[in-house]
Amino acid sequence: MRQSLAKRLKGHTMTKEITVQAKYETAMQIDVISSSGHHVTLDNVTQPGSEHVGFSPMEMLLVALAGCTGINVITILQKKQQQVTAYEIRVHGILTEEFPKIFLEITVEHFITGHAVKPEAVARAIELSETRYCGVSIMLSKTAKISHTFQIFAAEVAR
Repeated sequence: MRQSLAKRLKGHTMTKEITVQAKYETAMQIDVISSSGHHVTLDNVTQPGSEHVGFSPMEMLLVALAGCTGINVITILQKKQQQVTAYEIRVHGILTEEFPKIFLEITVEHFITGHAVKPEAVARAIELSETRYCGVSIMLSKTAKISHTFQIFAAEVAR
């Protein structure tokens, strides 16, 4: 197994290991804790009347994509000195019906509010996130078609 991992990592420097620990709680609930001490409850309600108390694992993939691309895009826009006052991301995924259920298509919608935000700066920030910086996007794009859209809204001028 180490040899195949080494082959997959050829050309990449291994600099950080991330560990999570998952513990079965009840029904379809799994409590997960990261090495940084954060908790999340995963749930996959399959029985009618069951309580849904957490994200499904597939929802969590979309959460990871939203967070990863969002952090990248806002960081790049700040470096480009764009005056963003609000930023929202909506991610929609279409799953296959048969097992293993995987995403076929994912749409990421970016809603940016700010002062004189340049569309070309937003487009470039999204492109860089999608192709260079967001590992989540790069991994998911191996199985799903990911598309991005954006809208820019003018922020109200303070009086």
